[in-house]
Amino acid sequence: MKMITRIVTAILLLFTLSLNAHARVEIDITQGNVEPLPIAVTDFTGETVAADIVGVINNNLKNSGLFKIIDKNAYIETGLTLDKTPRFEDWRVINAQALVNGQVTKLSDGRLRAEFRLWDVFAGDELTGQRFDIQPQFWRQVAHIISDKIYEALTGETGYFNTRIVFVDESGPKNKRVKRLAIMDQDGANIKTLTRGSDLVLTPRFSPTRQEVTYMSFEGGQPRVYLLQIETGQREVVGNFPGMTFSPRFSPDGQKVIMSLQQGGNANIYTMDLRSRSTTRLTNSASIDTAPSYSPDGSQVVFESDRGGAQQLYVMGASGGGAKRISFGTGRYSTPVWSPRGDLIAFTKQSGGKFLIGVMRPDGSGERILTEGFHNEGPTWAPNGRVLMFFREIPGATGGPKLHSIDLTGFNERAIKTPSFASDPAWSPLRN
Repeated sequence: MKMITRIVTAILLLFTLSLNAHARVEIDITQGNVEPLPIAVTDFTGETVAADIVGVINNNLKNSGLFKIIDKNAYIETGLTLDKTPRFEDWRVINAQALVNGQVTKLSDGRLRAEFRLWDVFAGDELTGQRFDIQPQFWRQVAHIISDKIYEALTGETGYFNTRIVFVDESGPKNKRVKRLAIMDQDGANIKTLTRGSDLVLTPRFSPTRQEVTYMSFEGGQPRVYLLQIETGQREVVGNFPGMTFSPRFSPDGQKVIMSLQQGGNANIYTMDLRSRSTTRLTNSASIDTAPSYSPDGSQVVFESDRGGAQQLYVMGASGGGAKRISFGTGRYSTPVWSPRGDLIAFTKQSGGKFLIGVMRPDGSGERILTEGFHNEGPTWAPNGRVLMFFREIPGATGGPKLHSIDLTGFNERAIKTPSFASDPAWSPLRN
């Protein structure tokens, strides 16, 4: 029986993984009580890089909070090869409920062949397995792909490991920060800068359909919205707008950019068609409407506005008009981002002198705070809608922002290591 995961987002969150009709393994997340699934990932045989691949797989699964990697010193069966069926009784003794083995070989043309098998230890069955032929420099990416395959087979959810994060790299003294666009793998590896740092950059956002980023830059002292192709480095100006431009973000189909334009003392929300470069105004108020984000089906937009006297969250149709307030808790709400699954909206909330990262349903019900701190801001969703990344400011004269991730339970938070300070993360879609 194929493993199935169901998640109920409420006070009680339950992940149920069903291995077969006779054996049932459950990961219960009850009021923050997380019981990860014990999994054994054996040393892959073959080329030296096999150990590096296994290391990345282990880190990915462990960092998800759903899996406990069994120490290989506890293994009874050793020397397991890809063409050999495991002795499942040896793995049951050490409580391994899933088992991964594999190998990496070098092909005659110089490429690497990476293969893996995932086993259901209780049922004694192979759950999935795959083979990848890659150029040697892509070993880390194939490790992420294998991690995604394991995650999907054991949870029924799409993985998120073969993704990247674009963010603002911040270096230098606090009163004179140099801000560059940078990009890295979701685990913090392979960091590289995308802009020189000579001009201020803000609010990078990934296209949901392509490896393309939109962001703001003050190049030449003029705020403009740019599009940047990650793979080629090609850059173009989306448009020149009067006044300030804020929070550009793609539509779900990647064909439009939605943003806030300031004119005078107020700001309204506009969309721009990237093919025709025509703009459409969606709000017309004397207040500040900003930080728009589309629902994944493109039919609605959530945004923040002070039209009611304080920053709150509103939802309107994608063509504008008829905005409905959805946030009613104490404090001020900002930076709303619609989940790729459509079931939740993430937000930043200021209340009681703290900055909170939380989620609510699109109608405003079911508000839950996931984490709080001195200054938390800028949530961004993993493409499977199960994990958020954000940045947290470290206080003090030498402090600055750092990236963190947290899952929907609110109990698996971790810091993402970067060489310098980092802010404003944006998660990519899955890479091909």
